[in-house]
Amino acid sequence: MARIIVSGATGFLGGALARYLHAGGHSVIALGRSRAALGALRSVRIRTVALDLTQDIPSAVTDLIGAADAMVHCAALSSPWGAKAAFTAANVHGTATALQLATDAGVRRFVNISSPTVYYANRDQIGFAEDQVLPRPINAYAETKREAEKLVLNNPQLGPINLRPRGLYGAGEITLLPRLLAAARQGPLPLLRGGVAEIDLTHVSDAVRAIEAAVHASAQCDGQTFNISGGQPRRVVDIVNDVCRLSAVPVRWRSLPWRAAMAVAGLSEGFHARFKPATEPRLTCYKVGLFAFRQSLDISKAERCLGWRPLIDFDAGLDLTLSERAGP
Repeated sequence: MARIIVSGATGFLGGALARYLHAGGHSVIALGRSRAALGALRSVRIRTVALDLTQDIPSAVTDLIGAADAMVHCAALSSPWGAKAAFTAANVHGTATALQLATDAGVRRFVNISSPTVYYANRDQIGFAEDQVLPRPINAYAETKREAEKLVLNNPQLGPINLRPRGLYGAGEITLLPRLLAAARQGPLPLLRGGVAEIDLTHVSDAVRAIEAAVHASAQCDGQTFNISGGQPRRVVDIVNDVCRLSAVPVRWRSLPWRAAMAVAGLSEGFHARFKPATEPRLTCYKVGLFAFRQSLDISKAERCLGWRPLIDFDAGLDLTLSERAGP
């Protein structure tokens, strides 16, 4: 079994990964900033180190972490809105620090958790593959994740791999499904282009299996980037309706021309950037795009090279997510 460092282990994906690897017999060193979340990991006998990768790492902490076989870098600032400096600190400087930490630990595999947001453009993108030309970044998050990917691949001695998992969800996730529910509670949701928008989501259990496959992948995968998703594009309207129905949240739709919605979102972003930079607009161009366009990933490369494939379809994943949230 391997000795694996997991950064961002106090977040949704990192925490799920640390528990999964630990249950599988691996020796895990979980890094993160939240003392409470680190305490929860320690309660199940996972070794933890309190660490902020946006800061320089003292040599004493490096010594405390020690040697490792692999490192999975899950730590990041993920949001459709925010100051560029904050994204740069978390996603670029944080990744550079993680790479140095991995070098000091002598790892032979560095797995970086990136994002398909680097692909995003205001158009339909069906079956988007890893080797297609990337469009102009839609926001600071996409821009800094792209920079982080380049940093990772510039360290061939670490056996680097980038993974781009799409739309993670599961019990404990606080970004995707909770945001959809919050938006439904605020008022009518935009029905754009007749509701044709699609997206492929990924249950967290499929994501952690993909990460484990990347950790143990052959040297032929060094320097490669892989798409990860549930592999089943689903209409956004159907996703929202299912989530709201099972959560007993009423949902209403209002048909709007997508270009007008995008224009309003652009004006809203401009206003907030100038007068309310700390407050995320209710409507952003990225949010409008998610309700307007068909977005899906080609995951055949991960299936072929990593020997991984998704096992949880959305219906089963949603039932599992809501049942785990409800508890026993």
